[in-house]
Amino acid sequence: MNPKYTLPISEARKKIFEIAEEVQKPGRYYTLTEKGKPKVVLLSAEDYDSLQETIEVLSIFPDLDKDIAELNHDMKSGAYKKYTTLEELLAKDGFVLAEKAKQGYEVSSKTKAKSRKAS
Repeated sequence: MNPKYTLPISEARKKIFEIAEEVQKPGRYYTLTEKGKPKVVLLSAEDYDSLQETIEVLSIFPDLDKDIAELNHDMKSGAYKKYTTLEELLAKDGFVLAEKAKQGYEVSSKTKAKSRKAS
């Protein structure tokens, strides 16, 4: 705990508007204590959203650090050149990419028609 940003709840009650302004600074948060023990943490809504997003990403990609290290290795060795491309993934689902647009690719409105059996 950073003692500079640790306050008893009773003290924080008197300074709540100052604290609310202070936590808007990047990385700033307050730990509020009750009887000397940490009870609650106050941080900006933006920092809270960022933490929630990080937790979500880490739950989807639990080995993210390993994946990044593997990708870095593949970039150095050239193995990334054998990765499946976006075009190949989309083609499997019947999509056709339009010509390369100024700001990247876009999916053509003309998609491959899938055959259907007549009933």
